[in-house]
Amino acid sequence: MKTINKPVKKWTYQDFTWVLSLFGTAVGAGVLFLPIKAGAGGFWPLVILALLATPMIWLAHKGLARFVLSAKNSNADITDTVEEHFGKVGANIITFAYFFAIYPIVLIYGVGITNTVDSFLVNQVGLDPLPRWLLSGVLISAMTAGVIFGRELMLKVTSMMVYPLVFILLALSLYLIPEWNTSMVEVTPDWSTLPVIVWMAIPLIVFSFNHSPIISQFTKDHRQMFGDQAVIKTDMITGGAAMMLTGFVMFFVFSVVLSLTPEQLIAAKEQNISVLSYIANVHASPIVIYLGPIIAFAAIVSSYFGHFLGAHEGLVGLVKSHSSASVSKIQKGSMIFIVLTTWFVAIKNPSILDMIETMGAPMIAAILFILPVFAMRKVPAMAKFRTSTFAQIFTVICGLASITSVIYGAL
Repeated sequence: MKTINKPVKKWTYQDFTWVLSLFGTAVGAGVLFLPIKAGAGGFWPLVILALLATPMIWLAHKGLARFVLSAKNSNADITDTVEEHFGKVGANIITFAYFFAIYPIVLIYGVGITNTVDSFLVNQVGLDPLPRWLLSGVLISAMTAGVIFGRELMLKVTSMMVYPLVFILLALSLYLIPEWNTSMVEVTPDWSTLPVIVWMAIPLIVFSFNHSPIISQFTKDHRQMFGDQAVIKTDMITGGAAMMLTGFVMFFVFSVVLSLTPEQLIAAKEQNISVLSYIANVHASPIVIYLGPIIAFAAIVSSYFGHFLGAHEGLVGLVKSHSSASVSKIQKGSMIFIVLTTWFVAIKNPSILDMIETMGAPMIAAILFILPVFAMRKVPAMAKFRTSTFAQIFTVICGLASITSVIYGAL
């Protein structure tokens, strides 16, 4: 394997670019709904979640990167690595789980984009509500058309949107500081129920900070460049991304939560809209009135493209392994299935927060938190990539917490 002789432990501009790429992959609809769920339990549970977020996100993504690095083939992605370590049955299981980790996110974005645009047209523009079936159909068709007919262009556009999105999120967080009030802090927490409140919010933390879809490509690039020393770089960059994500996003969450009251957060959840759309509806400032929905729209659209491609690729892979139909027919059929089901769910308008917690987070947690630690304990090739025992226990506990909280909530 060719290894470029570069200082591995020194930060470079390319490293910072990768940090931004990981950041951009994570920032999406989950971030816009995180303040509603995380703030609903009060101020102090939010503080605990903020302290847990950085180690949770770093250790999980670092572990997944190390898992991909353990493959013999330097070009292996996560599916190839699973097949190498656990056989074809294991690879099929992971492909199935990975599809059902990404596909629900596409459904969530279908609901989110419809509610965001509907709220904007009614509250900011002053139009009468459009028929939901028509509005959702037009929006989902337009976004999907962007994927089909302008894939390379849309990927470039969405990657470029990361920079203004980071700036606008920070600017809005700072802008809301004069609106901060003590209503959230004054709520006396019930310390006996605090662990349950934190536990129930962990799935949304997992969902909101997840950037696992890009980890395979990220890891392959660094392995080809740094060879056996790639683990040093991937640990550094995933750590930088985790700190940047929690720093920017949690500041945004705190700023939004402190500018609203507990009653307003409940109202936002009941209306099934992002917190930015809600702020735009209740705020007097023209900047917030129009900027909030635009940010929400940009974040959802930018994330939709990548997740649609991932869901489509996963579904094609699943169908190919169990069908003799031509690849072109499978691709077209898979795309039609995803579009129609996303449209159907958008018309039904289920709770976005409930969808995130019950459909998106558990599968993500299984792949991101449980799989790498299991491999560290069972796969000989992972021996040199093992993290500390404490890190492994912490990661597994967080993953199990995300999965079991969904079961607890359902019961």
